[in-house]
Amino acid sequence: MSMAQIQLIGNLGRDPEMNYTPDGTAVCKFSIAVSKISGKGAEKSETTTWYNVTAWRNLAEMLSTHLKKGQQVFVQGDLNVRQYTTKDGRDGTSLDVTVEKFQFVGKKEESTATTQRSNTDDPLGDLEDHPF
Repeated sequence: MSMAQIQLIGNLGRDPEMNYTPDGTAVCKFSIAVSKISGKGAEKSETTTWYNVTAWRNLAEMLSTHLKKGQQVFVQGDLNVRQYTTKDGRDGTSLDVTVEKFQFVGKKEESTATTQRSNTDDPLGDLEDHPF
């Protein structure tokens, strides 16, 4: 038996797509872009590699509700490299990852409601009113 494991840190290229198999198993699919910068100065260039990612069952349901396009994430899982031919006859390669471990990496997005909190929402009130 052979297996290829991969660890990625990248950004979601699209919102996740949630589906269910005929037997009711949850499947969540999304893409991750992993960019690498090489060279210096005028020779500096960026290369982006795209991965198709699939999560199953409870993890799929959780990810489908919490992930958004552009979020930075860590994914670890099995890598499957597929060769295919496009409709116009060109050869292509697909890098598919089945998620085993997942973690949110980027900054947590705050809703506008929590960032615009006023002092009246503070359960302790104004600190100058306290005797200590």
